[in-house]
Amino acid sequence: MGFKKLLASLGAGGASVETVLFEENVLPGGVVQGEVRIEGGSVAQRIQGLSVGLQARVEVEGGEEEHEKDVEFTRVRLGGAFEVQAGAVHVVPFGLEVPWETPVTTFLGRHLTGMRVGVTTHLAIARAVDSSDLDPVHVHPLPAQQAILDAFGRLGFAFKSADLEQGHLSGTRQRLPFYQEIEFRVPSQYRGLEEVELSFVADDREMDVVLEMDKKSGLFSEGSDTYRSFTVDLSSYGQTDWAAYLHQWLAEVGGRRNWF
Repeated sequence: MGFKKLLASLGAGGASVETVLFEENVLPGGVVQGEVRIEGGSVAQRIQGLSVGLQARVEVEGGEEEHEKDVEFTRVRLGGAFEVQAGAVHVVPFGLEVPWETPVTTFLGRHLTGMRVGVTTHLAIARAVDSSDLDPVHVHPLPAQQAILDAFGRLGFAFKSADLEQGHLSGTRQRLPFYQEIEFRVPSQYRGLEEVELSFVADDREMDVVLEMDKKSGLFSEGSDTYRSFTVDLSSYGQTDWAAYLHQWLAEVGGRRNWF
């Protein structure tokens, strides 16, 4: 059971709030189960609204500078207004659906550096400030995503970093206002590549896979970016040798240094 103290006291003599996640490990398309526990303070308080959502830390490009911002990409309201009496405990259970495009934060038991995704709790009280905080969740890859990531590992690629970029991947089924990029260190056999970045955009049936391959600069040429994309059926992904499939593309683009 995951547990985190969220908010201490909401105003003088006010209520305290805790959020409990029954399971912190989830998959895209799954459900985060938990409950919000509101304990009354020394006075009765009117709760105007209570909701939970999923939030991610996203990189935003603005001119020559980048900055990060928190983006809530789904939210569910937990009932209407109610009153918490002094000293009383009010428990509100919830089930929060995890969008299929939710970025992966955990792979092979390891947190992906740069990922910050969690459950937010919002509590609005009359004559008090709306309060919220973040309970981290561990988003594991879908089986089809796991197969692609494993294929990169078999080809010698090593995870380097991951981030979330504000914007849209052209030609994909993307609905969220951001997408994930997973960057790999390139093995020597693909000596023409500087780096490779991988993005997944899934729904309940299929998944778009986008590769951005950065070619090294040559003696008389500058480096260049090459994009390739393909679609994976979530029910039949196991019928493909993904290491062989990816190697064909990677070798074509980065099998040799582009000298001229």
